[in-house]
This record gives sequence, structure tokens and C-alpha cells, in this order.
Amino acid sequence: MDVEKEVIRLLDEVLSLNGRSASFTRETHLLGAIPELDSMAVVTLITGLEDQFGLVVDDDDIDGSTFESVGSLSDFVSSKLAA
Repeated sequence: MDVEKEVIRLLDEVLSLNGRSASFTRETHLLGAIPELDSMAVVTLITGLEDQFGLVVDDDDIDGSTFESVGSLSDFVSSKLAA
């Protein structure tokens, strides 16, 4: 499974980006750069990550740096999958 590709797909779906995520790379900034990624969208995205990857995300697991970029979010998911 390509975690980064799945994270980008989920971002597109949850944020209703209508395919704008096709140009996303690991370096693409998220929090503060994509207006659709507000506090409610973060909660929905976390739920989507839990459902998509079978993860459990505790409140202590995340902070703003988790959602800094596509790469940081993908790395977070990969670390949770490895645990």
C-alpha cells in the first residue's frame, strides 16, 4: 500500500478538493495553506485515517506539525502502521 498516495486521496475526498490534490507532493503544505483544512476538517480527516488504515489516533498523538505537509501526515500514518 502506498501510504502517501492514500493520504492524498483521502485529503481530496475529505476536503472536497475535486482533484486539486493531483499536484500534491510530500512538500505540499497543508495547515494554513489549504483553506478547506479547518478544525472540523482535521477531525473528519483523522476519522478517515482511522477508517482507511485501521488506526487509532489518540489526542496525544497529534499536534500542528502532524498536518504541516503531505509528507509529515504520511510519515505520521506510516509510524502508526509500524507500531
